[in-house]
Amino acid sequence: MKVKSLDPIIGLIVCVALLLSAALLTGAEANAATKNTPASDFTLKGRDGANHRLSEEIGNIVIVNFWASWCGPCREELPAFEALHQEYADLGVTIYGVNVDDAPEKANVLLKDIKVSFPVLYDTNGEVSKLYEVSAMPTTVMVDRDGNTRLIHKGYKSGDEKRYEKVIKALLRE
Repeated sequence: MKVKSLDPIIGLIVCVALLLSAALLTGAEANAATKNTPASDFTLKGRDGANHRLSEEIGNIVIVNFWASWCGPCREELPAFEALHQEYADLGVTIYGVNVDDAPEKANVLLKDIKVSFPVLYDTNGEVSKLYEVSAMPTTVMVDRDGNTRLIHKGYKSGDEKRYEKVIKALLRE
């Protein structure tokens, strides 16, 4: 009889534990999602004057980083992407820095101070940002060699580049 009176309490404890674990997982994954769906193709003009098309990178791992000149975390993250570019470009990893400012000049002013050698593309009308449902700055999308989205990461804090590197290494092994 005493066991039966504990059943509702145990049930409540189990429910609370499940809710807490779900909340913790949701919080940890809120800024990062893993998918395995075809990445939406796009073409954008780059700082180099050329058009860059995502589908032309099939066979390479592509990191698409959406950023803005007014975004503090973006400014901090750009040098980390430059380091990843220097480390992995020869292994078939392409980084596209997609600037979402309404005018390329805003990005170019920032890029005078923060030097990057990977392609910077301009999404001045926000079409590609909408295509990728960018809702936070910065947002990083990792695309595998087959053109599938494998990681979407929103925001940036110091150390996130270690996660990017871990995913790059895993994708290189595939």
